[in-house]
Order: sequence, then structure tokens, then C-alpha cells
Amino acid sequence: MAKKNAKAAETVTTVKGSLKVNSGKPAEVTSSEIAYSGPLFNVLKEQVKEPGLETSIGSVERDIIRHNGSVVILAVDESKSKKDPYIVVERQYRHAAGQFLYEVPAGKVDAGEERLAAAKRELIEETGFRAKKWTKLARYYASPGFLGEWMQVYLAENLTLGDAAPEADERIQLFLVPLSELLRLIDTGKIQDGKTIIAVLLYARLRQARKKA
Repeated sequence: MAKKNAKAAETVTTVKGSLKVNSGKPAEVTSSEIAYSGPLFNVLKEQVKEPGLETSIGSVERDIIRHNGSVVILAVDESKSKKDPYIVVERQYRHAAGQFLYEVPAGKVDAGEERLAAAKRELIEETGFRAKKWTKLARYYASPGFLGEWMQVYLAENLTLGDAAPEADERIQLFLVPLSELLRLIDTGKIQDGKTIIAVLLYARLRQARKKA
């Protein structure tokens, strides 16, 4: 057992100081076929020669969901309080989760559409809000084990309210929630939507960093 543990330890690199991020190159795909094609995404069945695999294995089969990508909007209203700004939050039913979730606005990127344009469109459609100032925050993969979609988070500031234009199948209830309350709900596990947790926590961290600067 000791020898096995020693061998496993050799594959672990301990980082001292800065981590040099190396994303590498896409693996070689030896075959690819569409298993399902729908209006929002395609499911591909692929044979892939992934890095690090033993040559005796050759390739592995992966089922991958391909999607145009999404945008996430953290819309912030500081007009009433700069110390504890309000965040635009939606409550809507999510069938896959089997419950109502509280989320920041988000939506898909249409084919050929720029992401910032998609973010502005989605914010108007879902909430009616317009923002004068837009800032990129994080880009992340929600579930890279099988989902190729990546999501771009934008910070939207200097808001003005107009008319919303949700899609026919969207039933959205809007809230303006203080940042401190959203952080409390995240800490207590009441907010379960991943994009909302990521966006809010990152924004709170950046605010703290600005205060210390």
C-alpha cells in the first residue's frame, strides 16, 4: 500500500507561488456524430484521443452537449444605497430542478450574435431594465464533463427601468434584493442557482478589493 501511495504522490504537483495556467489544445476527435438535434442544443457522440491516456486505450467515447453559449447579467442599482446596492433577481420555475429558483438574469446567445449584445437584449427582455455601464466579469464552464457551453458574466450598472418583453413560455417575478441579503441567502443555502452564486460572490469580492485599494 505504501508503494502505491508513493506512486500516486508522484503525479501530484505542489504549487509554490503563482500557478501557471496552461489550458492546452483541443484533443483529437477521431469520429463525431449527432445523436440528438434540438432548437437549443445538439448532443454529439464522439471518439476522442484525450491527453494522458495510455496508447493501449486509444480513444474514449464522450457524449457532449454543444450550445451557442450564454450570458449572465449581474444588474446592480446603487441609486438608493451605494453601501448595500440592490441586485436584480428573478424568480422562475425550472422544470429540470423541479422547483422555483432565484436567479440573476441570463439567456442564450443567438447564432452570430455578439455576447454583449445578447446580454443587453436579455436584460431588457426579461426585466425591462437598461444599463448605461457594462463590464465583463468572469467566463466559466457550468458543467464541462459533458456540456461544451461557456457562460460570460457581465456587470450592468446605472440602470433605468422600461418595459420587459419575456418570451411566451417565461413567467418571471422580479425582485430588487440588497447585496447583503443575497450573500446571507447564499451562505444559508437558499440560493441554489450556480450562475447567481458565482456572479454575486465575485462581485462582492471585487467590491471588498476596491475598498482596500
